Amino acid sequence: MAGSADKRRNRALLLLAAIGPGVLTSMAGNDAGGVSTYSVAGAEFGYKTLWLIPLMTLGLIMVQETATRMGVVTGKGFAALIREKFGLRSSLLAMLMLLFSNMATSVSEFAGIAAATEVMGVSRYVTVPVAALVVWLLVVRGSYRNVEKVLLALSAVFLAYIAAVFLAKPDWAEVARATVVPSFETNTSFIVLVIALIGTTIAPWMQFFAQSNVVDKGTSIKELALSRVDVIAGSLAAGVVAWAIVVTTGSTLHPNGVQVSSAAAAAQALAPVAGSYATTLFAVGLGSASLLAACVLPLTAAYAVCEAFGWERGIDRSWSEAPAFNSIYTLVIVCGAAFVMFPNLDLIAVMVFSQTIGGILLPFLLIYMIRIANDRRIMGRHTNGPLYNLFSWSTVLIVIALTIALLVLTALGMA
Repeated sequence: MAGSADKRRNRALLLLAAIGPGVLTSMAGNDAGGVSTYSVAGAEFGYKTLWLIPLMTLGLIMVQETATRMGVVTGKGFAALIREKFGLRSSLLAMLMLLFSNMATSVSEFAGIAAATEVMGVSRYVTVPVAALVVWLLVVRGSYRNVEKVLLALSAVFLAYIAAVFLAKPDWAEVARATVVPSFETNTSFIVLVIALIGTTIAPWMQFFAQSNVVDKGTSIKELALSRVDVIAGSLAAGVVAWAIVVTTGSTLHPNGVQVSSAAAAAQALAPVAGSYATTLFAVGLGSASLLAACVLPLTAAYAVCEAFGWERGIDRSWSEAPAFNSIYTLVIVCGAAFVMFPNLDLIAVMVFSQTIGGILLPFLLIYMIRIANDRRIMGRHTNGPLYNLFSWSTVLIVIALTIALLVLTALGMA
């Protein structure tokens, strides 16, 4: 009996040791841009996008598992594998796409911090510089283990959105029906929003971060099964949070015709219909989500660029050991925070735009990933199975089709 108990305890300890990269990546995907995009979806279209969330969650699980598996098997990041398989030119193209998406998304993180604190009556001109300094110190002066613990603690605050959905008192029968029965509108605003939803749920930067994080953590092949549990747990939690935000805003803002003009407005608009507690919980969740992603996005850019060019990288590396890594991380933070300080900036437009760009770029990066994951010279016996390939290629084709439809509708003026 004692031996059996020891085995169970050892398995539990192994699982806890493996938990981190998958949960962090998925929860950071529900960042300020994600919260704003889900809020817009609920406020503008009610429950009509709920059925997409289970499908996007499944896609997130499969894409994140592929990225994690690639990192564990090869011990290399996504950018390094792109360079090795496709050459420097393709690697540079991938880095440009990633940096363009990451810079826009990093701005949205500090915009989220500004929005959340302004709900509490604190000016962005105070909180944004302080948040930028805290984020910079946390990573540049910290160690991998300590940073991971802090970020995981921030992830727990997403429970605020689960509480908010119950305070909103939705029609649960209608919510259940909308979650499983597809609904679609053939207009530009709906298609843009669907692309943005895909872009924020399966964001391009997430694949780079998940894979680099696993490599940095030193996860071995023996821990691959536990890493899958980490990915599934994180993806499911992220999906539940996204679903809760759409349900909350779809139950409260949509019936009252409230349009989301900012992330702060989404929180404030909940008060008359769901109570001040919902507003506070929503704002706390937004602020924590933004702070979490404000750490992760610059890290992703720094990891990916350094991998692409073979430069030293890692949270545990000092400034002298990894000058490029720390410089890129610092630059992204400074630029993201500085941009938000401009007065009269349409923060919600920045947030949703960044997610739409991510959705448009996603297929191109997924094509790189699928081809690498099916290369036996790189992955050995851990290549993709038929189901993974079917779902991955389907995601690529669907997003490309939506993008083409968006361009056609825009050209025809069918807004």
